[in-house]
Amino acid sequence: MTPTPRRAAGSPRDRAAGLADLTWPEVPRDVLVLVPLGSTEQHGPHLPFDTDSVIAAAVAQRVAELLPAREEGGVLVAPALAYGASGEHAGFPGTVSIGDSALRIVVVEMVRSLGIWAARIVFVNGHGGNVAALDDAVGQMRAEGHDVAWTGCDVPGGDPHAGRTETSVMLHLAPDRVRLDAAVAGDTRPLAVLLPELRARGVRGVAPSGVLGDPTGATAEEGLRTVRAMTAGALRRITTGVPDARGRLVVPEAPEVWETPDTPEAPEVWETPDTPEAPDAPQVWETSDASEAPSAPASAPAPAPTGRPEAERVAR
Repeated sequence: MTPTPRRAAGSPRDRAAGLADLTWPEVPRDVLVLVPLGSTEQHGPHLPFDTDSVIAAAVAQRVAELLPAREEGGVLVAPALAYGASGEHAGFPGTVSIGDSALRIVVVEMVRSLGIWAARIVFVNGHGGNVAALDDAVGQMRAEGHDVAWTGCDVPGGDPHAGRTETSVMLHLAPDRVRLDAAVAGDTRPLAVLLPELRARGVRGVAPSGVLGDPTGATAEEGLRTVRAMTAGALRRITTGVPDARGRLVVPEAPEVWETPDTPEAPEVWETPDTPEAPDAPQVWETSDASEAPSAPASAPAPAPTGRPEAERVAR
């Protein structure tokens, strides 16, 4: 029997392909590459170390599936970069942080390599601790003439780390990897209140469980709504946003409701997770686009990695 040939990645049905699944002749010209960027860090006693990477990869894939009609060359999703700047979680066994300096170099070299064949590059960041390195590296790459930018996986409201928001998302994306029986409430104070202590003592010094928030009440249904909101926000920034000096994609005025593209299989409106079962007063969940998240100007040199917590950043 004659084997059925594989369709080229540039064909209309395959324009949201995963780069890792292709061979080099299948890579289309003028392609947009989405690069999920996560971390390997503790997420409390109930969530896996790759939570940020899982979320970033899921959002990138969903965005890619909605982009083909808008991208002539197609869209590829690169394998997730699973190591980031997570020094604030260094007090927990299992955390692997490469620090700001190394992450900055990795991003720079990735862009230079991708830029040889990709038309456009967008990093989809799932970990707030990566912000300083992204700002610096992407800003530099744009100054060198590369068409590169980055956006975060963010939603309005939520708790900072391993609380209800991330737990709900993981219950939707990877329910078999969530240990709800081990979930505990951590420090539930607002991030703005926690930041001085987190900078001084790291996450473990503030929340011995590793949780900043409360996973109580997390559901897969809420996680689905949150992923839809994350995807809609990232999609809007990638399609209509403009990179600022640091390479962050920004939209001048975000609508109150993020709408999906007009596709038969997509719901008409993706709602944010502000539902009756959600807490009445959600605390600020730090995202990579949040104005209160610490950041460095694009021209500032990244600090050298150290064994001490990189406490100026607190992240999911």
